[in-house]
Amino acid sequence: MSFPLSKHLRRLSRDWFLIGMLLAVVLATFFPDAGRAGGWLHMEKAVNVGVAIVFFLHGLTISFESLKAGLLRWPVHIVVQALTFLLFPVLFYPFRALFGEFIPPALMLGFLYLCVLPSTITSSVAMTGMARGNVPAAIFNATLSSLIGIVMTPLLVSLMAGAQGSGGLALLDTVLGIARMLLLPLIAGQLLRPLLFRWFNRYKAITGKLDKLVILMLVFAAFCDSVAAGLWRDHGAGLIAATLAGAAVLLAVVLALSTALARRLGFNKEDEITIVFCGSKKTLASGVPMAALLFGAHPSLGLIVLPIMFYHQLQLFVCSILAERYARRLPAAA
Repeated sequence: MSFPLSKHLRRLSRDWFLIGMLLAVVLATFFPDAGRAGGWLHMEKAVNVGVAIVFFLHGLTISFESLKAGLLRWPVHIVVQALTFLLFPVLFYPFRALFGEFIPPALMLGFLYLCVLPSTITSSVAMTGMARGNVPAAIFNATLSSLIGIVMTPLLVSLMAGAQGSGGLALLDTVLGIARMLLLPLIAGQLLRPLLFRWFNRYKAITGKLDKLVILMLVFAAFCDSVAAGLWRDHGAGLIAATLAGAAVLLAVVLALSTALARRLGFNKEDEITIVFCGSKKTLASGVPMAALLFGAHPSLGLIVLPIMFYHQLQLFVCSILAERYARRLPAAA
């Protein structure tokens, strides 16, 4: 048991994206004036262009045939979307009741935001494929979750964040802003897929890293704003420990609940895998740019995105172990 765990730990230590996120936080700590809003790097303009390019490329990668193949598994879709936008947000309330006195309000707002985010596309599909699950259903659900999240995430934040003291959101303006930033480039990519997919596939080694580079830019800009507002001055190392512990608790609970629910409802193993991986994941790629729109004026934006940063790494690490365990099962009888 220790050997597979050490293998995953070694792989995590070689993850350039994890190292990049740590470096972005360090650079923001020492040079906050460079990346903050209005700073000399003008990161807000570069990030907007980068996000549009990333979701345009996502549009190029999504195959209509795969979506059509997964469409008919509607019981799986209902369970996955209910986990993402119903069960996960409800989990926030017992989480706040248990840990509210130990977690600062801005960080608790970050956990609320984590709970209402849509699922991620790339890693949900990759983990489902690694585990020999229902890949077409995973592609359909992850894409559907991202589209639903354009409306549901700001709506749920607007409904739930009042208790966190963050004030109301201009909901329609926010939804339209997220649609312009994420949905329009995605649609453009789908429309141009017949013309550009071969080019995209030829340079996949480069284009595949672009979304992560944009996320690093967003993390750097968010932390520059928060450090300039006194993030590390007002909070100590206990903040990191609290964020890591909170993300781990949420991940463990939702993995256990999604697995138990799939088995209780009698899904086969392939559909169970899709439900577990799509229903437990949260998107960093959409989450950070959406946070910039939803909480752009909040002085603790870096603190708000901290839970999704930790959750992202934990879900990759834990779900890769689960995927390998699922993959080792005996092939189903014909």
